[in-house]
Amino acid sequence: MMKTKPKRLRELLGSDGIVYGPAVYDCIGAMLAVESGFEMLFTSGFGMSAALLGKPDIGLLTASEIIEQSRRIARAVDLPIIADLDTGYGGVLNVVRCVSDAVDGGLAGVILEDQTWPKRCGHFDGKQVVTLEEHAAKIRAAVRARGDSGLVIVARTDARAVEGLESAIVRGRAYLQAGADVLFIEAPESIEELRKIGEEFPSDYLFANPLEGGKTPCLPVGELQQLGFNLCAFAVSELIARVSAVRSTYKGIQDKGVAVTSEGEGLSYLKDLLKFDECRSLADELQEDVG
Repeated sequence: MMKTKPKRLRELLGSDGIVYGPAVYDCIGAMLAVESGFEMLFTSGFGMSAALLGKPDIGLLTASEIIEQSRRIARAVDLPIIADLDTGYGGVLNVVRCVSDAVDGGLAGVILEDQTWPKRCGHFDGKQVVTLEEHAAKIRAAVRARGDSGLVIVARTDARAVEGLESAIVRGRAYLQAGADVLFIEAPESIEELRKIGEEFPSDYLFANPLEGGKTPCLPVGELQQLGFNLCAFAVSELIARVSAVRSTYKGIQDKGVAVTSEGEGLSYLKDLLKFDECRSLADELQEDVG
């Protein structure tokens, strides 16, 4: 019997090494991640807001937009995916609906954070958080809504920037007690803070989210593992890389009047990546069946 994506994710979390992957925001990014050999992925609310709206990650995307894009990505690749579902987009019943949709959409896990709405990127200033009790209730709602699917629930707290690290640790304990599988204390600001989080939760699954140019030190995953972290997202790496590559390509077109790509990355590569021949063969087979 084929293992479900949540079960595969749980097996990865239970392995000896740290589990890590890029946060993607569309299907082609997910397919490139598969080609690169990653074993799991995240979705990026930051990337989706940039790509779909051309706006920063400040809570402008709706629940339906986020969930549908995440489900498209999950259909495109056969990897466990943890979806960024922001705050759950309302109260406990909204969380129930979001989590139910995530299960139906083939996602392996979800991240739920304790910011007020509209939220903003965890490495931006000016965040606010709801009460501990309100978010613990959302985590309990998520646990109930996932049923027996095995969906991995990541509880995120942004309290470090608002109330300090000690408060974030207290919230973390409460969210784990409410049933979260993984704790995500967003934006610790030093190696010492990362170490303290690891020491406070030695037997729990911990999530790290270092961003290039963000508040958390960008340590290699091996060092994060030594500090006690089990899961790491490269949350904006793809978006930064794409922006850089596209800017360079467009500048080359303007300067030289012709598009120049790396060897082997032309139309033939795209046809292989997008499985053009498989699609054509399937179409031919179906046409023959009709005949």
